[in-house]
Amino acid sequence: MSTPYWVAGKPRTSDSPVTVRSPYDAAVTGVTSNATAADIEEAVAAAAACRDEVAALPAHVRADALDHVSRRLAERFDEVAALITAESGKPITWARTEVSRAIGTFRWGAEEARRFSGTVQRLDTEPGSEDRVALVRQVPRGPVLGITPFNFPVNLVAHKLAPAIAAGCPVIIKPAPATPLSALLLGELLSETDLPAGSWSVLPMTNEQIAGLVGDPRLPVISFTGSDAVGWRINDANPRKHVLLELGGNAPVLLCPDWTDVEGAAARVAAFGTHQAGQSCVSVQRVYAHTDVYDAFVPALVRHVRELGTGDPASPETHVGPLINADAARRVTDWVTDAVARGANLRTGGPREGNALAPIVLTDVPADCAVVTEEVFGPVVVVVRVESVDEAIALANSSRYGLQAGVFTHDLRVAAYATAKLQVGGVVIGDVPTYRADQMPYGGIKDSGVGREGVYSAMLDLTEPKVMVLTEFVA
Repeated sequence: MSTPYWVAGKPRTSDSPVTVRSPYDAAVTGVTSNATAADIEEAVAAAAACRDEVAALPAHVRADALDHVSRRLAERFDEVAALITAESGKPITWARTEVSRAIGTFRWGAEEARRFSGTVQRLDTEPGSEDRVALVRQVPRGPVLGITPFNFPVNLVAHKLAPAIAAGCPVIIKPAPATPLSALLLGELLSETDLPAGSWSVLPMTNEQIAGLVGDPRLPVISFTGSDAVGWRINDANPRKHVLLELGGNAPVLLCPDWTDVEGAAARVAAFGTHQAGQSCVSVQRVYAHTDVYDAFVPALVRHVRELGTGDPASPETHVGPLINADAARRVTDWVTDAVARGANLRTGGPREGNALAPIVLTDVPADCAVVTEEVFGPVVVVVRVESVDEAIALANSSRYGLQAGVFTHDLRVAAYATAKLQVGGVVIGDVPTYRADQMPYGGIKDSGVGREGVYSAMLDLTEPKVMVLTEFVA
């Protein structure tokens, strides 16, 4: 039976089937279908038609809908986690973590919907503005096209849906072709709410269909999470739209000479340079280890990486699952092979079985190798010896990406200095850059994108200020 997609809140199927298979063993996870041209037009027309209605929707209606989705995710926790694992190959432990985060993301959306109230400014700070105040409120920019990736098929869809609904924007979700079923399940949960029918749609599409849709003037906001090549192409082709981009990274870690728990740092880097096969924008990719700790850190990292469980993602013992497809596995293998051919030292890992790679640690890598300069999006960690914190910062900043960085230091002065100097959107002190709380501003600079996720921050991006000046107002 084909899983329906959602057109303006209504279930539909088409005669363009999409079979979803596990990246681990190619078992069929489920079947859905791509939306028809007529269904896409209906969804866009409905979103545009209900723009004012959704903007005026009382906060309690928006909040109640988001609370409902949060509760229903909790009730169907095991089912949703198993679906994530089946269609994306994400190990079940990390799938469970993702569902927990999505529950929180929708809950945060409900809370922010209730308190998104604007500000009051006094205007009597300048002569001629006595007895005036300004009420500044954030008003919706209009319908949003949300384009989501495969690596967090529930929570990154939640990060499009929750802020849009909370802010009063109709939203159309285009899920990743490899992982549409999780997004469609969220559509099922939204269909149980009292939201207006045209306020949301979830539509699997072909590349040709989405290419035509991004330029539609009825969708003034595009929120894209995915590759930088595609993201910037969307941005450049739509200069009059409000485009939000959460793109790639090759997250650096600075291991400073004062860090006493080198073993603990190695364990964290091993875990979060390889979890879900490194398919995270903030997966640890580059470690700049000070020479005072380098010789202790590298063997500890290699040992911890070798201890990680690999294999069937449905097993709770598996830490590193498969990459999303054979093309991704081949690309990562080719990049590692190239680095080794050019003098890199392969400390551990590398053998490939199907779409899975044994997690890899590299040292002595030439600085212009792809595993250093590009986003690997695979279970690869590169370790570089540095002589100073300043050298580590300079090397970290040499990347065209700037999403998040981690700094292992006990020195508050070093923490403040590194945070000021690192060209990234976020710095995590005392841990890996993979840490993310779903309520905090999350995003990057340079080729890592523009705008911020995190429910409140995204709501600000999806809205714009509107000012009402009250005259002869006596406070």
